[in-house]
Amino acid sequence: MSDQHGELDAALERVIDAARQHLAAVRAAQGRIDDDDVWQAYVALNNASFAYDERLLDAFGEVTPWDVESIDPDEADERFGAAEGVEATDPHPRVISVRQRRDYRVPSVAALIRAAEAARREGTPEEDEPAPVEGVGEAVLELLQSGDGSLSALDVPELEPLDGVVMVSEVGTPVDLESFDDDDPVGPFQPAADDRLVGRLDEHPFLDLTDEEHDHAGHGHAGHHH
Repeated sequence: MSDQHGELDAALERVIDAARQHLAAVRAAQGRIDDDDVWQAYVALNNASFAYDERLLDAFGEVTPWDVESIDPDEADERFGAAEGVEATDPHPRVISVRQRRDYRVPSVAALIRAAEAARREGTPEEDEPAPVEGVGEAVLELLQSGDGSLSALDVPELEPLDGVVMVSEVGTPVDLESFDDDDPVGPFQPAADDRLVGRLDEHPFLDLTDEEHDHAGHGHAGHHH
């Protein structure tokens, strides 16, 4: 058994080392999404944990609380292959286009403009006087710009969400914004002849909450239970 004990100790040390390296990679990435070093360290930690779990099971019939499956490092590399200048093996070198539309009812134009002016004031240096927000369209643009640019920036009480739709398509060429006028309402959203619609997701806001529940629930569109 002593040999088995030695193997188990060594396997556990590999888990600890891999965990330290993973933490170091995470710290170095400082929140960067899809960081290559973090992913490689994650795979190493996953596989070291899996190996230790397997050895413990073989030796003593015991398991760890880690519910992990082995990750093939070659497949893991492929995930980052294109980023490292390795030729991508994916047979579909296409661009994915996500088109999103969500409609809103404006219960009070004055309240919406006040909310947008407050957002603009937040983003304006104190010594400067922010320009007034002129109208509903500008108010919505201001909320988008002062938020994170996504539609979640419009989850405010001053806008009542109606239905929305998200369409995902494979497109032949990425959008070229310079080729459309700023006031062109159709061009950037017009599917090209060779675009292929992959799927459509219909969004319906939950409006069947009572007023009291509504106040607590906020205006997100996912995860509410009735």
